[in-house]
Amino acid sequence: MPVQRIRSIAILGGGTAGWMAAAMLAQLFKDESCRITLIESPEIGAVGVGEATIPPLRTFNRILGIDEDEFLGFTQGTFKLGIEFRDWVQSGTSYLHPFGRYSLTIDQVAFHHYWLKLRAAGDTTPLRDYSLSATAACLGRFTRPSTDPRLILSSLSYAFHFDATLYARYLRRYAEHRGVVRLERKVLDVDLRAGDGFIEALQLDGGTRVQGDLYLDCSGFRGLLIEQALHTGYQDWSHWLPCDRAVAVPCASAGEPTPYTRSTARSAGWQWRIPVQHRIGNGYVYCSRYLADDEATATLLANLDGPVLGEPRQLRFTTGRRRLFWNKNCIALGLASGFLEPLESTSIHLIQSGLMQLAAIFPDRTFDPADAAEYNGLQIEEYEHIRDFVMLHYHATARDDAPLWQYCHTMPVPDSLAYRIGLFRSSGRVASYDKELFVESNWLSVLIGQHCWPRRYDPLADIASLADSTRKLTELKMQIRATAQSMPAHSHYIAEHCRAIHAPAT
Repeated sequence: MPVQRIRSIAILGGGTAGWMAAAMLAQLFKDESCRITLIESPEIGAVGVGEATIPPLRTFNRILGIDEDEFLGFTQGTFKLGIEFRDWVQSGTSYLHPFGRYSLTIDQVAFHHYWLKLRAAGDTTPLRDYSLSATAACLGRFTRPSTDPRLILSSLSYAFHFDATLYARYLRRYAEHRGVVRLERKVLDVDLRAGDGFIEALQLDGGTRVQGDLYLDCSGFRGLLIEQALHTGYQDWSHWLPCDRAVAVPCASAGEPTPYTRSTARSAGWQWRIPVQHRIGNGYVYCSRYLADDEATATLLANLDGPVLGEPRQLRFTTGRRRLFWNKNCIALGLASGFLEPLESTSIHLIQSGLMQLAAIFPDRTFDPADAAEYNGLQIEEYEHIRDFVMLHYHATARDDAPLWQYCHTMPVPDSLAYRIGLFRSSGRVASYDKELFVESNWLSVLIGQHCWPRRYDPLADIASLADSTRKLTELKMQIRATAQSMPAHSHYIAEHCRAIHAPAT
């Protein structure tokens, strides 16, 4: 049977989601066999909170053939080695969630069990001293990792901080150069096909009618296609992730940009700090049940590193996801698909994940329900894994100084998260699942950082003597620190490789 190939795709919405989709589809259809049209309204601005990323975005850029230094210079980008969490366990505490691994297994035993063994014997060395990414972040150093697995430098991993508006602009230039057509119009109506309810066309202002075989909804929280037209439904997770608002504002840079994001817990949520080359992005994510908007804004403005560079912007959201990400001939991406607050910088990743799954399960014009079911299953699994990881930060806390933290510490959690926490507290073992975004080193960083101490460690770690284990870990720590100290300063590396010529208006 001949394949009924998709001949036209309509993308509703620009911003990061829309232009990531347009760029990837333009790369996918290099033979120009599929017409790609992006419609964005001049009346709707980008949310623009996703200025910090995680390492998988490097794969996305590589698939597109993007020069990393050029992209960073255009977007005023800096490098990110992890996230510092301040005051999350208790006021005055701090830990780092670094990218990359801590160490390889030693005699078939995961490295952190030896660290737990030494800790039980009185060693107070923090876990982050055994991570090259964490050590370099604390020293303000950066270089790209080695591809030689024998070197400590191969254990480093990184992501980016950048101006999300400029990233969308960069991808727009990429996509339009490869044939994507942009229409600056407002959607007035959505025509549904009689009989099966599939989307038939979009009615735009000015009398334009856009038809596509496949529609990508990148229209933001409103979900104009996936929800307003197709009534897909939404699964509300605010009982698990109760923060429902954010206020964001940029400020002037203060000193050299740190190669890490900072998240500082506040009374009713947390504040982000994201350094790019020309400014610092700041925001306060909070729960409106416990804090008024004007109080949140005042708290944010009182905790900036430099003078304010714009007016604070208020955002409202409900954490959760669409019941279906792929419904009929429409696929939702970005905020149209759901929202998990930006605590672990996963918003842009979820756009990427949706696009990568679309490329792997690309439909034809028959839109076989089995394809949609597989796509939806994979995306639901992705969202739920990330949900649990974000929830861990809130739930595993000793803070009882404010109603939000009291609620989060005592709230019932999904069985999947309860199992992970229980397993680690019992034996120091980290549950591992196939195709998960956050792997053992990520969970370990947060579990230990949030003081989820296990009752025991792997008994096989005791086969080696305490003296031998101490010697091995001491040597490893010294090698990591020496490697980090040999790196250039983060700001020097940027100046040499990807300095922005000027700071464009945003």
